[in-house]
Amino acid sequence: MSVSSGVRFHEQTHGVYFDDLDAFQILHNARYLLLFERTIGHFWGHLGWGGTLDVQKNPDQFHLVASNHVDYLRPVVGVSQVRVRVWVEKLGRSSLTFGFALLPLDLDIDYATGTRTVVRVDSGTRHPTPWTESFRAQIKPWVKVPGA
Repeated sequence: MSVSSGVRFHEQTHGVYFDDLDAFQILHNARYLLLFERTIGHFWGHLGWGGTLDVQKNPDQFHLVASNHVDYLRPVVGVSQVRVRVWVEKLGRSSLTFGFALLPLDLDIDYATGTRTVVRVDSGTRHPTPWTESFRAQIKPWVKVPGA
């Protein structure tokens, strides 16, 4: 079942189109990550991030994907619309793990769930570096409380 109602999340609706489907008319497995990527981009925009990377304005924009994990629970069949819900599962020293769920428009029953971990890196060296305190304050409302 989806993330509990006690967790703050960001959600976006996406279309599922003919070219998103595999030979069985099921949403292709790679498209789940694409929909998740688009929703995270929308989430960053919601926080005021967007456009060209600029280390002077926002050093926390520099992060790399360390891992993706997806559990495919039920197929999305045919052309339709879906919701993608994201939240922050965990905020570490230099890492951040998003949780996500892909759902139908009218039910809170998951088609897929998963996580993505990103690591903040120095823009020059590309080595891990801690998130700034201003970022931590901005993201804190979105971090899942243990047990929620």
